[in-house]
Amino acid sequence: MAELHVELVAADRKVWSGAATIVVARTASGDTGIMPGHTPVLSVLESGPVTIRTADQGTVVAAVHGGFISFAENKLSILAEIAELADEIDVARAERALENAKTEADSHAERRAEVRLLAAGGLKAQH
Repeated sequence: MAELHVELVAADRKVWSGAATIVVARTASGDTGIMPGHTPVLSVLESGPVTIRTADQGTVVAAVHGGFISFAENKLSILAEIAELADEIDVARAERALENAKTEADSHAERRAEVRLLAAGGLKAQH
């Protein structure tokens, strides 16, 4: 099966790197799926979960807030302002942050908390 090389980098660290068969991320144009052989892409990332299907049939999910996504020659770079892997997210803390953001009517903080909970599997996607 064809693979692409993925680098997920936050402003402060390399979050994940490896081979994948597909990556789905939220861009300014909507949810975008990138597979090997995709046409080149350069887009702004929106806050949302990024799902990486690894070459070994695993799945990596990260909460990503802002940044850029770039794909060319089967190399995908996700350059995020903030990124956390799902297993790094403290769900109880994210739930408290969501409640505080709702109380304070802070839509940006509310979105960040919702994305963290979506990535960690603690919140169902809203349609």
